[in-house]
Amino acid sequence: MSSSTPVIGVLALQGDVREHLVALAEADALARPVRRPEELAEVDALVIPGGESTTMSNLALAFGMMAPLRERVAAGMPVYGSCAGMIMLAEKILDGRDDQQTVGGIDMTVRRNAFGRQNESFESAIEFRGLEGDPVHGVFIRAPWVESVGAGVEVLAELPAADGAESRIVAVRQGNLLATSFHPELTGDHRVHAYFVQLVAAAAR
Repeated sequence: MSSSTPVIGVLALQGDVREHLVALAEADALARPVRRPEELAEVDALVIPGGESTTMSNLALAFGMMAPLRERVAAGMPVYGSCAGMIMLAEKILDGRDDQQTVGGIDMTVRRNAFGRQNESFESAIEFRGLEGDPVHGVFIRAPWVESVGAGVEVLAELPAADGAESRIVAVRQGNLLATSFHPELTGDHRVHAYFVQLVAAAAR
């Protein structure tokens, strides 16, 4: 780590970049936007924000970011992906475009837009393993869910189905990689970001 305070980038190609920068700063990290490979090389960790996953993937390719992202993830860089960021960290996508690429890293299969269209967005209280206090307030906007995970993936949160169907996985961790279906950066509750900052600090030790 470059200092006692982690330097965490937010992939600033598309999506809700500003909100993550604010949340990371509130969680005592140095936060900066990252658009270029040389900027990626200067951070200890990265957040991949929500947005539109196919657009984000295409821009990552256009800006020459996809290969460096994969290399840093393979080398152990901590990454947190929310919503579209979760899709970017998945090894496999359902209902994605045939040519859609991901950074990968988490052994999971994610279903894109699983909770419905924009007008079907909703909010829900989420029990998040490892966080003290009240449930996390989850904001789901055209959100994915996790269909399945490999043996090395820890499930951190599930959304119970109101109709009695099986619950849906909405937060996972594998090593230094964290992903949520929902948007904690939109709520003013920075505990998920603080959890990630602690993960980054532990990875540096």
